[in-house]
Amino acid sequence: MPITDNLGLSLSGASAASLEPYHEALRGLQCFIGDPIAALDRALSSDPDFVMAHVLKGYLYGLSTERAAQPITQGCFEAARALPATGRERRHVAALGELSAGRWHQASAMLEDLTIDEPRDALALQAGHQIDFFTGNARMLRDRIARALPVWDETMPGYHAMLGMHAFGLEETADYARAEAQGRRAVELEPRDGWAQHAVAHVMEMQCRQRDGIAWMRTNTDNWTKDSFLQVHNWWHLALYHFELGEADEVLSLYDGPIFGAQSTIALNMVDASALLWRLHLGDVDVGNRWAVVAANWEPHAGSANYAFNDAHAMMAFVGANRSDLARRLLAAQDAAIGEEGDNAAFTRDVGQPVTRAMFAFGEGDYGETVRLLKPIRGIAHRFGGSHAQRDVIDLTLIEAAFRAGNQALSAALAAERRDARPDSPLSQLFARRAGLVAA
Repeated sequence: MPITDNLGLSLSGASAASLEPYHEALRGLQCFIGDPIAALDRALSSDPDFVMAHVLKGYLYGLSTERAAQPITQGCFEAARALPATGRERRHVAALGELSAGRWHQASAMLEDLTIDEPRDALALQAGHQIDFFTGNARMLRDRIARALPVWDETMPGYHAMLGMHAFGLEETADYARAEAQGRRAVELEPRDGWAQHAVAHVMEMQCRQRDGIAWMRTNTDNWTKDSFLQVHNWWHLALYHFELGEADEVLSLYDGPIFGAQSTIALNMVDASALLWRLHLGDVDVGNRWAVVAANWEPHAGSANYAFNDAHAMMAFVGANRSDLARRLLAAQDAAIGEEGDNAAFTRDVGQPVTRAMFAFGEGDYGETVRLLKPIRGIAHRFGGSHAQRDVIDLTLIEAAFRAGNQALSAALAAERRDARPDSPLSQLFARRAGLVAA
């Protein structure tokens, strides 16, 4: 009798022994908890020909944005494509092949078509949603899941993840009320769902509901921190609320504790560390020697330039630590990356390189150059990935550079723009007061 997953989809090469760790790994990805790789290794130890175990492992490595993970992703693809598989599984393998080659958009399109035909394919939806995040495709973050939701209900395993992903897509397309409702429902169904927790945190960030956000994140912290590989990012969201309120001491306390106390060398965690220190740096907050540690952890990535969004955050650390040697190495690596195959060439050319060079110019005190580089790309900044909350650092850097460059008209315009978009933001009010003082 053929083995199927808990939604009735066939799994080639699987057995009863490997099915349980596969489901454990998939749930781990849906909640961002546990050690999905270890679970998949157990599954593959039992059944080396388990196609979807190879595929899921490949997605996990491929979506890490780490240069060192690329050979493992490629290896998972090679192993999977050599095995007998169903038509659905072959489509997964093909999508993994595109991802392993750096063709993010093609992988996204292939998974989109797969889930149109197979809307109960939880892994295809999950992997596609993450690709949408890393490529900054807000509409697909919402619509990929919206198309599938009619065939899902609360009796199906993983339904919470569908709601959590839909919540994040709704938030990124500014449908905040529905996003919050979906995210809260997802957390009710599965309190360990870190992605749904994070979707609601995004809503409160975008609506400048700092006190609500602090309460949301401080309630039942064990649910979204215990054994979670998304916990650093969720702690970062809590720190953003305190940053907006001007509570720098609390921001640094969170930074020294759950955000970067362990001095992680995982790229996605270092992104959060850099982004938080850079925001403080823009406000002239003394962060002591913290930059030196982050820059040292980014150093092995200085010559990689394999994901432009990461490059911008590495540059923040190199500027903050006065490591011009590493900064220049990164700039040279980006020059080379633009000529390589894969979608990162366009990510870098269109957005990543202007942002990274702007951060470098800011560190050199060339604020006019920072303005020149950042002002034209804000409308297309989503092309190099991340969320609205993450990319807000571009606007914050532009505003600060305009003030420091003595560009009174632009400073006033940007301050007015931000106050209109975020009228309840204490930071918006601060910029407006600064613009008024400059004018006076």
